[in-house]
Amino acid sequence: MALRNVTVSKDIMDKNLTRLAIALVVGAMAPLFDSTIVSVALHTLAGDLNASIETIQWVSTAYLLAMGVTVPLVGWLQNRIGGKRLWMASLVVFLIGSILCSLAWDAGSLIAFRAVQGVGAGAMMPLLTTLLMQAAHGRSLGRVMAVASLPTALGPILGPVIGGLILGAGTWPWLFWVNVPFVVVGLILAWRFIPADGPVGTAKLDVLGLALLSPALVGVLYGLSNASGTGGFTRFDVWMPLTTGAVLLVAFALWATRSRRPALVDLSLLTHRPLAAASGLMFLMGAALYGGMLLLPLSFQELRGTDALGAGLLLIPQGVGSLLSRSLAGRLTDRVGARIVAVLGFAVVLLATIPFAFADGQTSVWWLSAVLVVRGIGLGAVMIPIMAVGFVGLERPQMPHASTITRLSQQLGGAFGTAVLAVVLAGAAAGGDPAGAFQQAFWWAIGITALAAVLSPLLPGRASGTAAEPHATAPLAATTPR
Repeated sequence: MALRNVTVSKDIMDKNLTRLAIALVVGAMAPLFDSTIVSVALHTLAGDLNASIETIQWVSTAYLLAMGVTVPLVGWLQNRIGGKRLWMASLVVFLIGSILCSLAWDAGSLIAFRAVQGVGAGAMMPLLTTLLMQAAHGRSLGRVMAVASLPTALGPILGPVIGGLILGAGTWPWLFWVNVPFVVVGLILAWRFIPADGPVGTAKLDVLGLALLSPALVGVLYGLSNASGTGGFTRFDVWMPLTTGAVLLVAFALWATRSRRPALVDLSLLTHRPLAAASGLMFLMGAALYGGMLLLPLSFQELRGTDALGAGLLLIPQGVGSLLSRSLAGRLTDRVGARIVAVLGFAVVLLATIPFAFADGQTSVWWLSAVLVVRGIGLGAVMIPIMAVGFVGLERPQMPHASTITRLSQQLGGAFGTAVLAVVLAGAAAGGDPAGAFQQAFWWAIGITALAAVLSPLLPGRASGTAAEPHATAPLAATTPR
């Protein structure tokens, strides 16, 4: 009888977890699609709004900076108002921002409304991971993370294509109206399937920590976003915000580790080896992923003369490969451990990037498409174990902080990788050999991936077996969250 009760309880948990995952993934599709859809439309927006490319780039920069400011607040907000309320509030903020963007009358208003979208998206991305990990109670973390990271895989596949089709058939405001169905359905599913919860603690907001960390992230992200311009890292608007941001980050780290009061982000968790290793590899994975997403479409456009839609279509094989490997990577992570899957995944990414270091405008598109499928398989395999293993051994109140740390690591890594590869590409292109410039930049991308492969053995072997089992969460209301 006891065995039968345990089996029934497990089936109910799995069913509820599946419903929760569907609700969260549908809602998260909107911001993931939005960022990639808008990226292919910047030239169109500049023309229609009578703005320079330098000005219209702020449509993406404002979104990125708003996300950076919001992410550190997610753990505190979840503890104060509850995960379900925060998730639905974030969806509403993103919905309002999307509608306002579609009604923008000039570049300035569009930039401001994109910041509103960024606030909603910044809360949703780490919260998605937190809610799923808390609901999983430490079981099957690899398979859970395969679901949690699904929007990250679908965004780069479908976003550029959807953006190109919208611009081909309609006008730019529809780039933002396409978010509305996802958000509305996401809200309905969230109301129905996300378990009701309330505040789990009364910790006060770490005002000093917020005053240090948020401008630190803004400075670093803003500096890196400017590095692609003429002058690279020697520009004043690159090194000055980078230096300021780095100093503020150090100040926040000192405050967070020495203060007796709960810090905005609990950096003491980085003494937990799985989270520390996962965070470092998330930084390198973000650099490899987003750096590649800069080089690949640009190489198709510059060396082959394709338009934005054509470049997006050529990237579909990589997304397909990522989708193909996700389920298998999740199961293998739970069965054989995160370390083996991550090492093999980075090795596949590395080998599948090497052909691009020898490619030019005459290289077979079919060959490159096949290579992109393999590269996507590697990226999909890498993401699952790294994201899952960071939560091994953590209690439920610690998970929001872990989500914040890993999310910021990926975001900073993506900005760093994009900036470095953009500077390398611009410097090499000055020699007048476009193909050679891209080849040199791809070698740098290969180097970043090789470093990640070398460091992957630092991950623990298993991605399951956390302290956050169901029986351990009973006294949660009495726990003071950090």
